[in-house]
Amino acid sequence: MSEPTGKYSITMPRDIAEAARVRSGPSGLSAYVAAAVARQIERDNLNELIAVAEAEHGPIADEEIQALRDALHRARREQTRGEADVA
Repeated sequence: MSEPTGKYSITMPRDIAEAARVRSGPSGLSAYVAAAVARQIERDNLNELIAVAEAEHGPIADEEIQALRDALHRARREQTRGEADVA
């Protein structure tokens, strides 16, 4: 069973609405917009968590961020190689 839905009226620039309509595909504009809003809510929640963590522990250094990005890229490469070995 899916979540209950509601009907809303929103206003947005015409060019953005038309670009979204073109890209929405078979799921339709409503599903496309709902997914975009859900992603924005996730980002907002993450930004709030980061703000709380930085308030408690101080800002994250650029070097720490880069080290984590590098580790993520390595993990993705290893995962991709592992999937290729299985195939």
